[in-house]
Amino acid sequence: MARANPAPLGLAGFAFTTWMLSMINAGWYTGVDMGLVLSLALAYGGLAQLVAGILEYPRGNTFGTVAFFSYGAFWLSFAFFVQFFSKGVEGTFVAWYLLMWGIFTFYMWIATLKGAKDVMLVFLALWVTFVLLAIGDFGVSSFTMIGGYVGLVTAILAFYASAAGVINEATGRIVLPTGAPSTGA
Repeated sequence: MARANPAPLGLAGFAFTTWMLSMINAGWYTGVDMGLVLSLALAYGGLAQLVAGILEYPRGNTFGTVAFFSYGAFWLSFAFFVQFFSKGVEGTFVAWYLLMWGIFTFYMWIATLKGAKDVMLVFLALWVTFVLLAIGDFGVSSFTMIGGYVGLVTAILAFYASAAGVINEATGRIVLPTGAPSTGA
């Protein structure tokens, strides 16, 4: 029996939540608007990605399991931190949090190098986003805005990868190329 591919769900949850937070980081909106980001971080960025990660496990996809479960946990930890635990935490400590996610994302990016190019580009852009945001929290504040803009690019790439997974499967043909080695798309 064929199983549905959970990756488009995880990518969509990641993309949507990343887009909303990145608009704040880019300076389009202020922290006053963070409540909506936190709601998305809990429900779609967090929960939907955790579900996608769990569903990748029986498919035997170690990368998908680790990626979706980890970034789902990222969004949950982000929401809990901002809502409940951020008082009294030094900015440079947050920078270390972001840098560690950057290191994790870097090795996840390496794991994508022989796979579909759309996913590889998502992880490359996300790695750069985390590093830029970390530098911003280490005290070079202009890097937070730059990280916000790269985060917007990351979200667009993730939306594309999600859309390709849904549309290509639904139509039974390559409508949105992914650069997957097995399909030549």
